[in-house]
Amino acid sequence: MTYRIEVDQEICVSSGRCVAEYPERFRFDDEEVAEGVPGAPPLPDDATLRLARACPSGALLVFDAQSGDEIDIFGT
Repeated sequence: MTYRIEVDQEICVSSGRCVAEYPERFRFDDEEVAEGVPGAPPLPDDATLRLARACPSGALLVFDAQSGDEIDIFGT
């Protein structure tokens, strides 16, 4: 399965974990809230799940890239 990861900017607390670990994939916007970098390559599935699980606010959402369904990151 291939995953897609998104930032829910409404609940992001700007911890910076995603930005620090994958600066080629995430950055801070003008309000210091994490966002995806347009055109960035996808992360490997294992890195996607690990990063989403480590987000302190749960702002990193993971989806099945084909179906668009959200993935239960703690159930996989």
